[in-house]
Amino acid sequence: MDKTSENKTSSSNFIKNIVIDDLAAGRVKEIVTRFPPEPNGYLHIGHAKSICLNFELADEFKGRTNLRFDDTNPVKEDVEYVESIKQDVKWLGFDWDGLFFASDYFGEMYERALLLIRKGLAYVDDQSADEIRESRGTLTEPGKPSPYRDRSPEDNLALFGSMKNGEFANGEKVLRAKIDMASPNVNMRDPVIYRIVHAHHHNTGDAWCIYPMYAFAHPIEDAIEGVTHSICTLEFEDQRPFYDWVVAQCEMPSVPRQYEFNRLNLTNTVMSKRKLKQLVDEKVVDGWDDPRMPTISGLRRKGYTPEAIRAFCREIGVAKSYGVVDERMLEHFIREDLKLKALRTMAVLRPLKVVITNYPEGQTEWLDAENNSENEEMGSRSIPFSREIYIEQDDFMEVPPPKYFRLFPGNEVRLKHAYFIKCEEVVKNEAGEVVELRCTYDPETKSGSGFTGRKVKGTIHWIEASQAVPAEFRLFEPLILDESDEDDAEGKTFLERINPNSLETLSGFVEPGMKEAAAQEKFQFFRHGYFNVDPKDSAPERPAFNRIVSLKSSFDASKA
Repeated sequence: MDKTSENKTSSSNFIKNIVIDDLAAGRVKEIVTRFPPEPNGYLHIGHAKSICLNFELADEFKGRTNLRFDDTNPVKEDVEYVESIKQDVKWLGFDWDGLFFASDYFGEMYERALLLIRKGLAYVDDQSADEIRESRGTLTEPGKPSPYRDRSPEDNLALFGSMKNGEFANGEKVLRAKIDMASPNVNMRDPVIYRIVHAHHHNTGDAWCIYPMYAFAHPIEDAIEGVTHSICTLEFEDQRPFYDWVVAQCEMPSVPRQYEFNRLNLTNTVMSKRKLKQLVDEKVVDGWDDPRMPTISGLRRKGYTPEAIRAFCREIGVAKSYGVVDERMLEHFIREDLKLKALRTMAVLRPLKVVITNYPEGQTEWLDAENNSENEEMGSRSIPFSREIYIEQDDFMEVPPPKYFRLFPGNEVRLKHAYFIKCEEVVKNEAGEVVELRCTYDPETKSGSGFTGRKVKGTIHWIEASQAVPAEFRLFEPLILDESDEDDAEGKTFLERINPNSLETLSGFVEPGMKEAAAQEKFQFFRHGYFNVDPKDSAPERPAFNRIVSLKSSFDASKA
């Protein structure tokens, strides 16, 4: 993205104020931020908030932003995730100044661990993971020191070297920082900083069988890269003392500072990569890019634009307090972005055949239709009209309720861009279902002709039958039935709260001009909402459309 454009961060951004103060006081000369995902899954909308914050903040102050993969756990990471993350960052409109991996620094991290051992600030522990967990104490009780805590630096150096050389099995030994087992902050009670993992790494192959823990690796990475403002979410606030301890005790020449902000929680979805992966693995959805997923790739496939997501991320701001954002707020921004961009056309999702009995057989005329009534620059198109058309089943009722202004026996409505028609006869099948309407039209009422002889209260959309293009439509509801991201107090898991009606697939028709609609092309279908051509399932002459959002919402952006 052009660094001179769209760089306005939200006014509710306390981190921006810190940056301004740091520059003014001369504490930093250049702003350096980073986006540091772990490549163990696809990015979601919460990551988009972090991406926008880090890149736009550095852009605004003419600084730099690195994309760095924290690939310290080879068991869960994959090159597929690396490539998907790169694609998502690029699609959102950003480009990194440096591309790095934690694994680029494994050698230096190992040397810094040796330094801690020599200083008597790290030791090899033979306890199991469960024993270490049990000995850490509670929030009100101090931890119990390991029986191996007082090993000599010489013994620890030898054991750590043997760990590196593959002489021990997974879990047989770990390296722990030696800090304070009585600290009120549990994170300072001799945290594990290295563990043994005999697994192939996507970047370093089999060069290493010991891997640093994220909490140890992350501050070292920031310091090596000269990061000035290490921005992370609030769950890392209690980790900040250890972050600062690592930087200081590892004697890093550059001293980054960590700042925490509120993570994005969105109603009716989950934001845990573990849970999102579970949805994929258990085939609740058809992949990370399923349009029901809150992943960036899912939102892209559904039809969201990077402009809408960036605007949303700016608007929700950056604060310290926890909160849940109404998903309708995100929908508001895609409507705002598409209302002047999307071609406004007609689609029939649940077809009902209409025969206009007084229209000449074999005749087709072409009618003029504007492409976007709010944007004249988009011009117009021609659409066919003939004796047989399709309308929506919902636009006809045999016995209508009061104030029903669409089609019913004896009633007249306007066909969008065409003529007035009146329902004269209803045709049913043996089951008593309405399968066809027979109507008449008034040739004097052609749209755009200036006819003022009478008014009708209802306008409905339609598709000419002989040239109608068969299409598939996917309508979505929230994937999760309530707003909680967590398992509830009764032990009901999020999988038990999956909405069984989150996807509805319909077969209908679109205008002939949409036969070759391109993947990711976006349309507003009259009365139905905004739709996107699915990039995976659309086929020539049979497009598939994902509904991005309905036309209207009860959400009031002015009160957000």
